[in-house]
Amino acid sequence: MASPLLCLAAAAALAAALLASTPEAWRPAATPPPLPVLPIPSAPQLKWQRREVIMFFHFGMNTFTDSEWGTGAEDPSLFRPAALDAAQWVGAARAAGASLAILVAKHHDGFCLWPSAYTDHSVRASPWRAGRGDVVREFVRAARAGGVDAGLYLSPWDRHDARYGKEVAYNEYYEAQLHELLTGYGSVSEIWFDGAKGKNATNMTYHFQEWFQTVKQLQRSINIFSDDGPDVRWVGDEKGFAGTTCWSTVNRSMITIGEAGIEKYLNEGDPRGRDWVPPECDVSIRPGWFWHKNETAKPLSQLLEIYYNSVGRNCVLLLNAPPNSTGLVEDADVARLREFGSAVATIFGTNLAAGSAARGSSERGGGFAARNVLDGRDDTYWAPAAEDGRRNGYWIELRRPPGSAGRPFNVVRIQEHVALGQRVERHAVYVDGAPVANGTTVGHKRLHRLPCAVAGGTVRIWIAARRGPPLLSAVGLHHDPFVEADSS
Repeated sequence: MASPLLCLAAAAALAAALLASTPEAWRPAATPPPLPVLPIPSAPQLKWQRREVIMFFHFGMNTFTDSEWGTGAEDPSLFRPAALDAAQWVGAARAAGASLAILVAKHHDGFCLWPSAYTDHSVRASPWRAGRGDVVREFVRAARAGGVDAGLYLSPWDRHDARYGKEVAYNEYYEAQLHELLTGYGSVSEIWFDGAKGKNATNMTYHFQEWFQTVKQLQRSINIFSDDGPDVRWVGDEKGFAGTTCWSTVNRSMITIGEAGIEKYLNEGDPRGRDWVPPECDVSIRPGWFWHKNETAKPLSQLLEIYYNSVGRNCVLLLNAPPNSTGLVEDADVARLREFGSAVATIFGTNLAAGSAARGSSERGGGFAARNVLDGRDDTYWAPAAEDGRRNGYWIELRRPPGSAGRPFNVVRIQEHVALGQRVERHAVYVDGAPVANGTTVGHKRLHRLPCAVAGGTVRIWIAARRGPPLLSAVGLHHDPFVEADSS
C-alpha cells in the first residue's frame, strides 16, 4: 500500500499538470460592471425605450361623426368604412420608422372595434363586414405580418354603457373587456389607460390597481401606460414636448391618474424617484386625434421639432395618424410620415464622429473604454473610475480625424446606458474649447441642435452625475439639413 506521503506527492503532481494545461485559470479576472443605480428599467421597458418612435391610430365612431369626443348615443349603423385596410396603416407606421403601433379599440363613446360579448355597442351591430367584422383582429394580424408589434387602447371613460357610474358593475365590465383583448388576440406590447374624463362626467371610481394586476397576470411582458405608469407615464401635454429636465425616475405616489396639473411632476422630474416610469409623448400629426376632412398634417419641420423635444429628451414619441372614413390613412399623411422617417434616418444614419479617437477623464478598466461610445452597440459603454469626477465632474473627449473640418455638424447626440440606471444630472458640450450646448438630464437619448453648423476637431462633454459615475453608451455628431436649428 502506498504511503500517505507518496499519495500527497502524486496528487500535487496531478494538480500541477491540470493547472499547466489550463493557463486561463491564471489570467487576471475580468473587471465587473459597476453597480446599478436604482431604480432600473425592466426588460420590456428597456425594449420600449429603444423603439423611440411608435404609432397611434385613432379610429372609431368619431371618424364618422366629425367629432373628437362622442356622446355615446351614436347609431352603430354609421360605422361603415368601405375600404378598411389595416395593412396600409401598418405600412404608414413603418414608413415613420415605428416598430410598435397602438389601436384605439374603444374610445370615450364606448363603441367597441371588436365584437365584445359584453355589449351590443360594437362592430357587430354595424353594417361593416355584414356585422361579422373585427377591426382589432385585422389590426393585430396586419401588424404581425408587417413586422410591427401591436398595442391597444381601452378607454376607462365610457359615455354609452349604462353601468358607468356603478362602481362594481362597471369595473367588472371593464375587466371582462380587458380579458377579451388580452387573451383573444395574441401578444400585446402596450396597453393604454387614458385618464381623460369630461368635467361633468358621472362620478366613477376606477379600479386601476386591479386592472394593472390583471394585465400583468394575462401578459407578463406587456407595458402599461397611464398618467402615472406603472411602466410608462404621460409626459403631461399633447404637444409631443418633454421638459428640458426629464427623469425616468418618479415617485408614483405623488401622481393621481387624471389629475389636472400632472405635468408639474412629470416635466420637472424627480432624481430621487423610487419608480422607473419613463415618459411617452403623445401627439397627432393633425390638429385632431380623429380624422377630419378639413385638417392636414403638420409640416416636416414641426414633426422634426417634436422629435428633438421628445426622443431627444429621454422620451418615446407616440405619433398619431388617424385613418379616414373609408378606413385608410390619407395618402398625404402617409407621404408626410415617410418624409419624417426618411429625414430622421438621413440625419442620424451617419455619425460624423466615426473614426475619432476617444478618451475619458478616466476609465474603469476592462471592457469599459471611452471608445465604446462610438461602436454603435447598446450593450457597451464608457465607465470612468468611480472617484474620478466626484468633485469636479467627469468628461469624455472625441478628437476627430484629419479632414473632418470639411464635415460640419449641427446636432450632438448623447446617450446613457440606462440599463444600469439614469445618472446624469448636468452636462455641457464644448467644441475646440468653446461652449456650444448645455443641459441637465440625458437618459436614453439627449439631442442638442446647435445654432449653426460647426466643424471643430475636438468635442468634449463635461458631465455631473448622481449616485455613481456616468455610464455613456453613445456619442454622435450629425448634420441636420432639414430645419433651421436652434439651441435645445
